[in-house]
Amino acid sequence: MLMAFLTCNSVANISCLRPSNQFTIPSSPFKPFKLPSFWPWQKVKMGPLSVSPMGFGTWAWGNQLLWGYQESMDSELQQVFNFAVENGINLFDTADSYGTGRLNGQSEKLLGKFIREFPGKKLEQSEIVIATKFAAYPWRLTPGQFVKACKASLDRLQIEQIGIGQLHWSTANYAPPQELALWGGLVAMYEKGLVQAVGVSNYGPKQLVKIHDYLKARGVPLCSAQVQFSLLSMGEEQMEIKKICDSLGIRLISYSPLGLGMLSGKYTPSNLPRGPRALLFKQILPGLEPLLSSLREIAESRRKTIPQVAINWCICKGTIPIPGIKTVKQVEENLGALGWRLSSTELLQLEDAAHESPQRMIQNIFQTK
Repeated sequence: MLMAFLTCNSVANISCLRPSNQFTIPSSPFKPFKLPSFWPWQKVKMGPLSVSPMGFGTWAWGNQLLWGYQESMDSELQQVFNFAVENGINLFDTADSYGTGRLNGQSEKLLGKFIREFPGKKLEQSEIVIATKFAAYPWRLTPGQFVKACKASLDRLQIEQIGIGQLHWSTANYAPPQELALWGGLVAMYEKGLVQAVGVSNYGPKQLVKIHDYLKARGVPLCSAQVQFSLLSMGEEQMEIKKICDSLGIRLISYSPLGLGMLSGKYTPSNLPRGPRALLFKQILPGLEPLLSSLREIAESRRKTIPQVAINWCICKGTIPIPGIKTVKQVEENLGALGWRLSSTELLQLEDAAHESPQRMIQNIFQTK
């Protein structure tokens, strides 16, 4: 069960400085929010794109099993989207498989709707970068079928071009022949102009180098690699992936930067979340006290929250974290991870504490070597 739900997911230059850092959000009833002086308008390069130093994940937008989504939440999710964009976030990660049962693809549909109905300027709409992932379903056996999947995502999103088209996972572990169809599909999407850039998700070091070389030989740059990366997932393999990304000019996107909520500070062994996550948290949380204690200590000294410190660690490691969001409050808190940086001493303290904690996040079963 735990493995099953995990498979569902899995600074260059300052482009704008606002004259004041006190804003009232006209499209939502929430109180004014005091922003950092320039982040998140400080964009970073990701292939041909300029994106905010943090994006937001939308796995929960349509997922009933793990995140308790109901269609009655859509109006609040639209406020969440508007609030994020109005405060400088322009990167949103999704997937064609996000959504439970009949709601499959719901995340893409909602993002498309929210972009169309965004009350801001058209220029702001055009700068929004959608990074969607295409599932390696067993019936997608040819490049043409992946092009068809990309066109279906474009229909759901109602946009002319996807920012980053990503392979959701590699089939190298269980169906190696299908891998070439995946790679050929990325090339075809790019050559047809359906996507501005291409990326991968859940690729380990060896497969990452292989697909990079394959795409390079066909004149297609690999823009991004998305992997589970956090203080709970900082093993040798993750660090090797980061090293490869740095050497090849690939931007690493860190998903689950809060460990599905285990690094939020909200939960304890006696206070577990509802649903399937409780089983995982029950196994791992009891061994996280050294790490959570260090996060708490630094958060208090910085006058930040535990999630803000955990996300800032990902940013300091040179990645673009994409925490999931469902409420305006979550967006507001996550924005507090921007505009400052942990010191080298604090980074070392957190990493030492992570090594002292006997438990680690279980890895996605599709993660390759």
